[in-house]
Amino acid sequence: MNSADTKDKYWYRDKKVTVMGLGLHGGGLEVCRFLDDLGARVTATDLRSAETLAPSMEKLAGRNINYVLGEHRMEDFSEADVVIKNPAVPADSPYLKAARQVETDLSLFLQFTKNPILAVTGSKGKSTTVTALHHILKGSYPNCRLGGNITVSPLSFINELKGDEPIVLELSSWQLADLRGRDLLKPEISLITNIMHDHQNRYNSLEDYVLDKEEIFLHQKEDQTALFPLNERGLNWAGKTEAKACFFSFNDEGEPDRRLRFYLRDGRGMARVNGEEIEIVPGKLAVPGRHFRGNMLLAGAAALLYGIKAEEVRERLESFPGVPHRMEIIHRWEGRTFVNDTAATIPDAMTAALESFEKPPLLICGGTDKELDMSPLENIEGKAKGFFLLAGSASDRMLPYMKKSGCPLNGPFNSLEEAFKEAVKASEEGDTIILSPGATSFGMFLNEFDRGNQYKELARALK
Repeated sequence: MNSADTKDKYWYRDKKVTVMGLGLHGGGLEVCRFLDDLGARVTATDLRSAETLAPSMEKLAGRNINYVLGEHRMEDFSEADVVIKNPAVPADSPYLKAARQVETDLSLFLQFTKNPILAVTGSKGKSTTVTALHHILKGSYPNCRLGGNITVSPLSFINELKGDEPIVLELSSWQLADLRGRDLLKPEISLITNIMHDHQNRYNSLEDYVLDKEEIFLHQKEDQTALFPLNERGLNWAGKTEAKACFFSFNDEGEPDRRLRFYLRDGRGMARVNGEEIEIVPGKLAVPGRHFRGNMLLAGAAALLYGIKAEEVRERLESFPGVPHRMEIIHRWEGRTFVNDTAATIPDAMTAALESFEKPPLLICGGTDKELDMSPLENIEGKAKGFFLLAGSASDRMLPYMKKSGCPLNGPFNSLEEAFKEAVKASEEGDTIILSPGATSFGMFLNEFDRGNQYKELARALK
């Protein structure tokens, strides 16, 4: 991949730039805006139709953008000075191989900003962690910004930055893969929340996936900090970075390891500072569940390392309301509580959701398979009042575990509405009905957020 690292913004004037993937989440849209403002000649190409992409195109009305939709043309890549790829496009795409130079919205952002960055990656928990971290930091830095994989392109706010406010970035393995070998990402604080089997339809092995995750800390310097789980993998990572390594654990049983800087104890998040234990996560939080409390520990840890006082961290976490689509309480009706956890796209996240409630919930789950490890479902015995399966290839693989669990099994259903109606019919006062699929949304929905929004509409229609 050729690099434009030494080029300034003016280099892009009158250059031919192809944006591969206009999309609906804002990444392609913001790239088009950014490059049009720089005077580039922009072509946006996407395999989806103009009808599907109308919401993004409407926001670009009046701009000098050339659209090639419903197809990709090789000449738009081979004749472009630069191609801006969507992170979801594999690097071995023949269109990218024909390009002279490949960038992403993130690589453009990192080339053109000097703001301090706090970067977070991981298989699960990263969106909740970065949103909570941003919530804490905004109390001290009102202009602090949040972007990345959380569906906010950092290019959407690059022109509003003053240069000193911290930027919180959520980074996926695909985004990090696009940065490998670029020496662009040097965050003040890096954090890897966890590693689970995810996106194995895209990777040859779990270790290939982990190698992409490691890009988050590989170029950090001695005066920067990396936050790792205290396990064999985390200790290995500590030996690969120049940054100061700090360790965390979610295990609150027994005396914490002396190597730990951050840990849970009796349901509270603790930090060890100058030999003293300091509480940074209060016992009372707005969202239930052990995994949510772990995410709050990580957000608090990163904020404390950035210089926010412990009492401020604790107070701001206590007021943090949670994140849309992640253990989100969306409606209450006739004594029933409806929770939207559509972002739980792997079995580990689904089982964590089941364990968040004292009383077993009614679970709507299932969907499309991405070659994930289903073994976490071996421990769901008695943890659901009932399963309501959506039809799909992942559901077919979940069925044996659910039959073995002894919990009532319903479906598979060919629509979310059918599954929802049956779950409501089977519920009674005091029950929780949760959408926590443990699978991807492909096929039945546009994406996981569409799935969650449809669930919200169904729940809120109950008057």
